[in-house]
Amino acid sequence: QVQLVESGGGLVQPGGSLRLSCAVSRTIFSNYGMGWYRQAPGKERELVAGISSAGGTTTYADSVKGRFTISRDNAKNMVYLQMNSLKPEDTAVYYCNRNLRVYGSAWGWGQGTQVTVSS
Repeated sequence: QVQLVESGGGLVQPGGSLRLSCAVSRTIFSNYGMGWYRQAPGKERELVAGISSAGGTTTYADSVKGRFTISRDNAKNMVYLQMNSLKPEDTAVYYCNRNLRVYGSAWGWGQGTQVTVSS
């Protein structure tokens, strides 16, 4: 089954930046549009950014548009999320997976990476 390993989270002050990484294995990575999702305590998991299989098209939730950038490296089977101008409301566990809006279902979820934005 597909393996997803997220990393790069941590504690950051408001206005700071983090870069998340996701390693994907056991699938033909370049065939799939990917997404970054987040889940805050007591809230449902939401898609915050998506990228097409070749990387030419990206989409963002309104709440992160202009602050987050999704990218991918198909040679390395990696997807990234650059997060700038972080806000306390960005605090959540972040996950990568294939884009649910494209495929209708997700692979099994990885462990995620915790992002905490606090002074």
